[in-house]
Amino acid sequence: MISKWFRLIAAALAWLAAGAAGAQSRYNLPEPQSIIAREIYDLHTLIMWIIVVIFVVVFGAMTYAIVKHRKSVGHQAEQFHENTTVELVWTIIPFFILIGMAYPATRTIIAMKDTSSPELTIKATGYQWKWGYDYLQEGISFYSNLATPRDQIENRAPKGEHYLLEVDNPVVVPVGKKIRIIITANDVVHSWWVPALGVKQDAIPGFVRDVWFRADNPGTYRGQCAELCGKDHGFMPIVVEAVTPEKYAQWVAEQKKKMAAGAVDPAKQWTLDELKAHGEKVYAGNCVACHQATGMGIPGAFPALSGSKVVTGPKNGQINVVLNGVVKDGKPTAMVSFKHLPDADIAAVITYTRNSWANKTGEAITPAEVISLRK
Repeated sequence: MISKWFRLIAAALAWLAAGAAGAQSRYNLPEPQSIIAREIYDLHTLIMWIIVVIFVVVFGAMTYAIVKHRKSVGHQAEQFHENTTVELVWTIIPFFILIGMAYPATRTIIAMKDTSSPELTIKATGYQWKWGYDYLQEGISFYSNLATPRDQIENRAPKGEHYLLEVDNPVVVPVGKKIRIIITANDVVHSWWVPALGVKQDAIPGFVRDVWFRADNPGTYRGQCAELCGKDHGFMPIVVEAVTPEKYAQWVAEQKKKMAAGAVDPAKQWTLDELKAHGEKVYAGNCVACHQATGMGIPGAFPALSGSKVVTGPKNGQINVVLNGVVKDGKPTAMVSFKHLPDADIAAVITYTRNSWANKTGEAITPAEVISLRK
């Protein structure tokens, strides 16, 4: 009878192993693409098989005892109360099992926390609802926004292959280099998570935390904010593009050229038309998802800017709203602070909204006016 049970257990394990390859993408962790991700994957596999063995042994023994030692066949129950030998056995065996699980787990956690001697450091800042990135050695900064078209989100168009997992500006890193990600947040708790690279760390306002990875192969690796950070929590994906060192050097040169071309002279004297033109670009990168290109917003969710009393009212009121966000009944609303934007960008986008659609104030907001109202 015992040999029969072992044959059944062996068949079940063989069936599980045979189905593992086909179920990889559906039921298992993503294929690891970094040394840390590989350690996490191997640890997960080891612990899972330990659990399977414990399950089979415990429930196999329970089932055997229930079937073979049931009262209906006349078996008399054994008494193990205060049996020192039994108590030692079921204490010592779990102790060694836990030690066997704790050692590799501790080793992996220590490796995950070792962010020393990075070859590239990137600061990631979570905002509602996008990510800001600063390459500290390269002097490159940009925002990364969801790139999925609104028509797909609102079911007016078929979903794309990477629905809600595509961005306008991905994080670009060289393969084979140790990348340190310094993580914080501007407003609420977010979480920077890219499973294929084995990185996941909460972004907490007022705190700086860090993780690291080293991408093994060129490719595009996708993740998401893994913390419930508000109504658009599902709309702030993370995309990491790992490229060869040569391509990375080309990308850095291109980014620096773009930043130099788009740099704003703080002493620049703006005209109304220049502010409107620059503000349209700022609006497209920061405001259009909520307030729409038409300025009509989304009824019931985001107010229209066209004809808005705030936009057409006193300019200081609108500057304060953009700088500090809107708080209602002591709680933040969907209109969060955009204080992180440069003064010229805030002045330009406010000028654009006050002179677009049905709004015709004819007023130009200057960076100096924004500076005077910063708190």
